[in-house]
Amino acid sequence: MGNNFNSPAEVVDANIAAGKVKANLSLSKMILLGILAGFFIAIGGEASSLASHNIANVGLARTITGAIFPVGLMMIVLVGGELFTGNTMIVMAVMQKEATWLQYARNLVVVFFSNLVGSLIIAYLTYFSGQWNYTDGALGAYTMKIALGKVNLSFGTAFASGILCNILVCVAVLMAISAKDIAGKILAIFFPIFAFVISGFEHCVANMYYIPAGLIAKTNPQYVEKAEELYGITADKLNALTVGGMVKNMIPVTLGNIVGGAVFVGVLLVLINKKVKQTV
Repeated sequence: MGNNFNSPAEVVDANIAAGKVKANLSLSKMILLGILAGFFIAIGGEASSLASHNIANVGLARTITGAIFPVGLMMIVLVGGELFTGNTMIVMAVMQKEATWLQYARNLVVVFFSNLVGSLIIAYLTYFSGQWNYTDGALGAYTMKIALGKVNLSFGTAFASGILCNILVCVAVLMAISAKDIAGKILAIFFPIFAFVISGFEHCVANMYYIPAGLIAKTNPQYVEKAEELYGITADKLNALTVGGMVKNMIPVTLGNIVGGAVFVGVLLVLINKKVKQTV
């Protein structure tokens, strides 16, 4: 009887092959799969916020959030989807001359904006579903609190947090490849994502839900009033929650995610396991 898991070298080979497929996707399929991944990550975000929004203990709230959020990546791995953060590892295929730098850049740009579209759709649907009215609007207030915390991060903090996040996300993807059955894939995904969420690291696609959700919640006077009551978030403090504030967060987080996934995981694993065919 063979092993029920792939070796690290086999995982690298499988991810290089997957990177070649991703790099050669048609534009329409890339967009649709990117939107689908945006849906799934956003659903993980909204569900985990609902579960933790009324828990005062920060450690416990993050633990509950971390236990639920991984469902997003599980759905992508098992059902399909193109996720920007995982796709930073296409660099492995580039290093083996199975894809070009242009194909790599094309994939990341298209998937990034497709993920954004999917995330925005879920943010608006969640608002219109009335979910944020839970606990007399406390969930709407909590949604703004999360978004405000993200837009107030410094560039360096967001960048470092983005690196740490995508090391764990990409390792989760690779660990899922190592497992040969569904139960193994689910467990492999769960623990690294659990660790990233508990640690409070920054994921650009998750933020495509969290920050727009906060911006949408900000338009509701009930949620604004509740945010001041529960968290002391005044109107002046809410002024930082803008589209510009979102861009200010997304740039360093996205750059950090690229470095974490491409350099800290992808490049290192190719250097360890393969003879590099293309200069990085």
